[in-house]
Amino acid sequence: MPNKIDELLDTVIENDYCIGCGVCASVVESPFTMKLNDNGMYRPVLNENQNKIHSTNIASICPFSDESKNENYLGTESFHKYNAEYNEYTGYYLKNYAGYVKEGAYREQGSSGGMGNWIASKLLEKKLVDGIIHVKETIDYNSDILFEYQISYTPESLEKGAKSKYYPIELSRVIELVRKNEGKYALIGIPCFIKSVRLLAREDQLIMNRIKFYIGLVCGHLKSDMFAKSIGWQLGIKPDNLTHIDFRKKIPDNNANDYGVEVTGVVQDSEQTIDSPTKELFTTNWGLGYFKYNACEFCDDVLAETADITVGDAWLPEYKSDYMGTNIITVRHPKLLEVIEEYRVSGQLYLDELTPERIYESQAGGFRHRRDGLAYRLYLKDKKGQWRPNKRVNADDKLSKNRKLIYKKRMLLSKESFKAFKLAEEENNFVTFKNEMLPLVDEYKNLLKPSFMKRVVNKIKREVRRRISE
Repeated sequence: MPNKIDELLDTVIENDYCIGCGVCASVVESPFTMKLNDNGMYRPVLNENQNKIHSTNIASICPFSDESKNENYLGTESFHKYNAEYNEYTGYYLKNYAGYVKEGAYREQGSSGGMGNWIASKLLEKKLVDGIIHVKETIDYNSDILFEYQISYTPESLEKGAKSKYYPIELSRVIELVRKNEGKYALIGIPCFIKSVRLLAREDQLIMNRIKFYIGLVCGHLKSDMFAKSIGWQLGIKPDNLTHIDFRKKIPDNNANDYGVEVTGVVQDSEQTIDSPTKELFTTNWGLGYFKYNACEFCDDVLAETADITVGDAWLPEYKSDYMGTNIITVRHPKLLEVIEEYRVSGQLYLDELTPERIYESQAGGFRHRRDGLAYRLYLKDKKGQWRPNKRVNADDKLSKNRKLIYKKRMLLSKESFKAFKLAEEENNFVTFKNEMLPLVDEYKNLLKPSFMKRVVNKIKREVRRRISE
C-alpha cells in the first residue's frame, strides 16, 4: 500500500496540524527527519531525493491524520477487554482517584503528587519493564535543546526526569533506541504522543512487543521553546544563555496551583540561578496560550484516553490548598490497578476514589476549550472550506457571541505571540514582546469580565447563601 506521504504533507503538515511527535520519522527507512523550525517547534522535514513509496502507511500513524484511528477506537481496542467503564471525558476507566505518594521523595520532587514517577518506578522494581521512556534534560551539553526523550533503567536515573517539562520534544530518536535494544518498556507522554505510539504499535509488531505500558499526562497544550526562553529572559537570562529550567517549583504555604519557576543561565559572564512565582511573570498565564502548537487547538483528548494510566493535577478545592500537590489518577489497565491498590493498602499512597464527574471538574477549563471551543473552531474551518482533522467533536455554531469572541481571541493571542517574540529578539528587548501583546491581552481580559446583569445575579446568589447559612 502506498504511504500517502503527499496527502500527509498536503493536509496535516502544510496546514500546521502537526504536533511534532516524530512518530512519522520513527518508522524504518522513514522519508522524514525531525527538525526544530524557527518558531521553536519540531516538524518532519522530507529527506532529499526521497522515494515516496513505503511499506508503512505513514498517514495511519499520525495522530492528526484522517487515516488514523481515533481515541475511541484505540480505547475500545485496548481496554474494553478489561470490562472497563466508559465516560465521554475520561475515556475508559477501571478506577479514578485523587491522591499522592507518601513514601520517599516522589511527591516533593514531582510536579504535584508524585504519582507519575512512582508508578514508573514500581514497573521497574517489579520487573514488569526494563526501561522507562521519558523526558529528561539533554545529555549533549553543546546542544541548544534543553530536554529530550531518553530511557531510564533504574529508579535513580528515572528520578532525574521528574516534573513536567513544558517544552518541545519528539520521539523518533528514542524509538530508534527501542528498536536497537531488546527489552520491555513503558512510555510516559502527553495524550497525542501516547496515541501516536499506540498507532505505530498497530503497524509495527516490534514496537507492540517492546512497549508494554503507556503512562499518560493530562495536557493543557504543548509549548514551543519560546516559552522556556521567555521565562528566562524575564528573569534576566537572554534566550541563547538559558541552560536549565524547572517549570514547577513548589512554594511552601501557597496553593498548589500557585507555583514558581527556577532558571539557570549565564548573566554577565557568570552562571546564575534565579526563581520567581509564575504569577509575577508575563508569559506564564496558560489561558493566554502563548507559544502554543496550533495542533493543540484541534485536539479533543485532555486525559490521555489511550494510556493505561493517566496522571495530572487535582485542581479541586479540597486539594488545591496543599502546596505539595495532589494528582488525579485514571487507571485503565488491571495490572496497574493491582499495583496501586497494593500500595494503597500498605499505606504508601494516599488515595480518595473519585467519580468521573469529579475528574471532569478538576480539568473543567481544559474540557470546555477542547470540546465546546473545538466545535466552534471546526465550524470556522468548515465555513472557510479549509481542511481540518476529523474529530470526535462535531462542528457547530451554538456558543454565545461573547464565548465565540473569547475563542477567537485565544487563537489570535497564540498566533501573535510567535511574531512578537521574534520581534523582541530582533530588538534584543523583552519589553518589545510585552508591548506587542498587551493590547490583545487587555481585549481578551475584557471579554472575560461578567456582564452587569450577571454580576447582579451573582451578588443576589451570594446574599441568599449568606442568609441561609446564618
